[in-house]
Amino acid sequence: MDRVLWPATTDFAMDAAAGELAFVQDLMNTASGGKPNRADLLADLDSARTWLDASLDSLAAVTDSSRLTIELSIDDLDGLRALRADLRHVAGAHHDGATHDPGVPLQSATAALQLNSDGNVVLRPRGNGARQVTSLVLSLIFRAQLADTWRRIKLCRNPKCAAVFYDRSRNNSGVWHDVRVCGNAANLRASRARRQAGADRQ
Repeated sequence: MDRVLWPATTDFAMDAAAGELAFVQDLMNTASGGKPNRADLLADLDSARTWLDASLDSLAAVTDSSRLTIELSIDDLDGLRALRADLRHVAGAHHDGATHDPGVPLQSATAALQLNSDGNVVLRPRGNGARQVTSLVLSLIFRAQLADTWRRIKLCRNPKCAAVFYDRSRNNSGVWHDVRVCGNAANLRASRARRQAGADRQ
């Protein structure tokens, strides 16, 4: 297997989701934030192409399949950012107790049905640029839902971080991308708030 690199997720120093779902996670992690001076990987055409090329290489490696070729133009950037925003919104609703918004529309996309040599029907991305990426992402999410792994993709509850992580906890109860970093910071803030509230009552 070729070397696998998920550039956006690796930048957060965390493990990517297993298999093809890591592509979707990596797209969501292209947003800026989480680290000082971290750039938006979809900010301009060159950085978006660099991200997409590396992630498509990794997708081909983890699925042991032929590499997709997707060409981006400047007109695709808004579509990619909108797709990312929709996905991050959905990932934020994966925490237990979160309010689910049934009205979040993902961009429309088309996918081609293809019959494999084993007789199974599979979805293949169709279209160009951002439309093709959207088609690919939706087909990967559909398969992840069938495998019951999509619900483990979550947005870190620390708003200063906002990394998208794959929850590997046994009961799918994780809320931080890194408990030692984001969890400890949140617990420290809560402890200070409790102490301050106690002092104010005295």
